[in-house]
Amino acid sequence: MPTIRDYDPGLPGWREDPYPHYRQLRDEAPVHFAKKSGVWCVSRYDDVMFVLNHPEIFSSRAMFTFLMNQGNEGAPPLSWAMLRFVTTMLVKTRLNPFEFATARNLIAEDGERHRSMRNIVNRGFTPRRISAWEDRAKEIVAASMAKLKHSEHFDLVEELSVPLPVTLISELLGVEPERRADFKHWSDVVVSSTSGAGRDDPFSADFREAIIALILYVKGVASDRKQNPRDDLISLIVAEQDGENALSVREVFQFVMLLLVAGNETTTNLIGNTVKALLANPDQLERLVREPQRLPAAIEEGLRFDAPVQIVFRTTTREVEIAGTRIPAGAYVAPLIGSANRDERQFENPDRFDVTRNPQGHLGFGFGKHFCLGASLARLEARVALEALVPELGRFELARPSTLVDSFLVRGPRHLELRPAA
Repeated sequence: MPTIRDYDPGLPGWREDPYPHYRQLRDEAPVHFAKKSGVWCVSRYDDVMFVLNHPEIFSSRAMFTFLMNQGNEGAPPLSWAMLRFVTTMLVKTRLNPFEFATARNLIAEDGERHRSMRNIVNRGFTPRRISAWEDRAKEIVAASMAKLKHSEHFDLVEELSVPLPVTLISELLGVEPERRADFKHWSDVVVSSTSGAGRDDPFSADFREAIIALILYVKGVASDRKQNPRDDLISLIVAEQDGENALSVREVFQFVMLLLVAGNETTTNLIGNTVKALLANPDQLERLVREPQRLPAAIEEGLRFDAPVQIVFRTTTREVEIAGTRIPAGAYVAPLIGSANRDERQFENPDRFDVTRNPQGHLGFGFGKHFCLGASLARLEARVALEALVPELGRFELARPSTLVDSFLVRGPRHLELRPAA
């Protein structure tokens, strides 16, 4: 039987219910080296905060090298699949794939490179721009709720928690409605290839086709918006900028890819995980129905209780000690967000989902300079969805156990099938 000393976030056997394992890690091995993945896992709240709050010691570069480049700083190991990928990209996109390694990537930058890039893309996430999307979010949710009220079978993920963020992110970027299904497909492929089953075959035909299709799409749209700007995010980020701060085509592509995953998966899983928790805790659902003013706090509790993003990655810039364990320079470190949010040293009775809790300080959207860019949009989407759902949920039950998205990075139901309660 495997013990907690065998824990490895990259292995699927630990994912179904990771929280008892997290507790064991916090108690027995707060800094644990996972041999297969080659990462130092940090599980206690204070230690996770230390990692996230010291970018000079823990570089975000790992979010590129570990997730998107198979742990390599340079080119990945030579293989026929990799050569086919490189050749196809060169021919079809006229871009050198190896130059993506030096292009700025918002989640993988530190210091001035991160600050200058974030200043550009922040323009699309001002409070005024985000609040302007509330009426559109209500339209999308209303259409989904009409299906819920007139159907004996309703998949919450397929019918609501996927269409809502996919539609809003697509419209925010300026993507045509007919390409939304492509966007969702591309997002699924990226998640699988970076943190799921596809990680074992990083240059698969599915990955190659999805990435090249996305690059060609972004390249074409960026070129069009440069000449014919519109009121959308791609137009904003390709507008005239100062010299070296301007985003290259590769950087625009990587930002759009980030929004695909973070903008879709985070909100989809926030809604799905929170609904699952409410259905599993009917007393909390009843409390929320009686006291709807608690909904914003319930969303924060959902982020704490079952975080949509369970883990991030950093690289040590020097040797460092955490919880009595020395970690060498150049090592991968994995702050376990899901574990920190259940740390009994920080949150009383952390394994209880409690809509009356004030979960201030949770790390569901990260912390510090890399705090989630789209947090306010995700909160708006979740609030609009749950305002409509909560009064109706008491009439429903799960039709069958839900299965999880295949990923060590994001956590949420792949399907959440509801039926009228017996």
